[in-house]
Amino acid sequence: MEYQYVIGGILASVSGFVLLNRSRGMKKTKEAKENMRDEVVKSSEQVLCQSENATNADIIIVGAGVAGSALAYTLGKDGRRVHVIERDLTLPDRIVGELLQPGGYLKLIELGLEDCVEEIDAQQVFGYALYKNGRSTKLSYPLQRSDPDVAGRSFHNGRFIQTNAVRLEEGTVTSLLEVKGTIKGVQYKTKIGQQLTACAPLTIVCDGCFSNLRRSLCNPKFGNFGFYRLISSCFVALILENCELPYPNHGHVILADPSPILFYRISSSEIRCLVDIPGQNLPSISNGEMAKYLKTVVAPQIPQELRDAFVFAINKENIRTMPNRSMPAAPHPTPGALLLGDAFNMRHPLTGGGMTVALSDIVVLRNLLRPLHDLSDAFSLCKYLESFYTLRKPVASTINTLAGALYKVFSASTDPARNEMRQACFDYLSLGGVFSNGPIALLSGLNPRPLNLVLHFFAVAIFGVGRLIVPFPSIPRFLIGARMISVASRIIFPIIKAEGVRQMFFPITLTH
Repeated sequence: MEYQYVIGGILASVSGFVLLNRSRGMKKTKEAKENMRDEVVKSSEQVLCQSENATNADIIIVGAGVAGSALAYTLGKDGRRVHVIERDLTLPDRIVGELLQPGGYLKLIELGLEDCVEEIDAQQVFGYALYKNGRSTKLSYPLQRSDPDVAGRSFHNGRFIQTNAVRLEEGTVTSLLEVKGTIKGVQYKTKIGQQLTACAPLTIVCDGCFSNLRRSLCNPKFGNFGFYRLISSCFVALILENCELPYPNHGHVILADPSPILFYRISSSEIRCLVDIPGQNLPSISNGEMAKYLKTVVAPQIPQELRDAFVFAINKENIRTMPNRSMPAAPHPTPGALLLGDAFNMRHPLTGGGMTVALSDIVVLRNLLRPLHDLSDAFSLCKYLESFYTLRKPVASTINTLAGALYKVFSASTDPARNEMRQACFDYLSLGGVFSNGPIALLSGLNPRPLNLVLHFFAVAIFGVGRLIVPFPSIPRFLIGARMISVASRIIFPIIKAEGVRQMFFPITLTH
């Protein structure tokens, strides 16, 4: 019996030795296969980029919306060979991206693109008119120290984009060319179905809020899932004709129930109306429920001067809708590629800050790329461009946070403290002077400082508490006042957290 155990032990040892060697052999074989596969991918990528169907440039830009076309023009002026690939070259017909704040217009000037708003029937905008319960107040941009031509602009989005004189190619980008973690270019399909390849040291993805390329270039939590899926509301869009706004050359914001309504000119004969409806479940357009909702719920809340034109626009049955998304910037630095525009960062469009953020980002990126003559070292370039995310943050996060916070404050609520906050905001802005100039300077992008935003936001809350307890304080009023401070905190702090406290308020600490 003992001999049997000894023999069994020897056999087990031999078997283990054989299995270990086989395992090592399989591991080496697997590593060899992986190395071979990498070489095949690398060689195939080189073949693709050197084939007759491949085009080569310094920079590829995917998408020719506001961000893509402005960036292409800017980089082209700096002597870069830019290849722009756009899915559809017909005149865009969007219902947002039509209002450029004065801060964004200053960025246009800085980029040498101010001519883009000439000869497209763009309308100057000098501020806002705010309406609530039949009362109104005019809030002008603080432009006293600016050039007389500096103001906001409103226009048809498609006309603005098509004035940017850049070389465009129509095609649908199907994938990014990636080799060992580095983006080498893109594969795309032309309008006639031809599969082509474009290669460049840097690919900038600007293909908008519905981007299919976002997922691999940003934190998965904020890619095609997560925060991106949380649609806060939808805009229902109409165009009013042959009528005048009560306050010429001003955007109009009606604090309606359940949420705000916007009016602004987009041409000398047309006024855009955007009705915000919370959530994603909209009344049906096809069976007439939407028209009924607009006539019975919305129409009674808009200014009398616009009501007839509003109802007439509904009867024309040209009602359009668009979901409003918010997505904090969550970059995943990738050698050879960069995200920009709505593909990278979105905020609620209530404040019209999207183009200002995009143009500000382009100025930052242009200034970073200017000293670089050679973009071929992808890893060094990626490390260098990490500063882009830091430098853009104060401006972008201020505008993003303001948009999210204002939307929540301007929307009606069943909570008495929320409604008091809403009334306090209207009354605070109606005071004029520093009480309106500070917030409007933030809104317009003229003074986008995060600390100023927080100070004014809580100043509104404290002002609201003062309205409640002076001159007749009572315990219920004190309780509502305390809840107002709590409401203000619950509105703004989660947005700041999503943007990044350190990135927003202490960006300089990220560079060390």
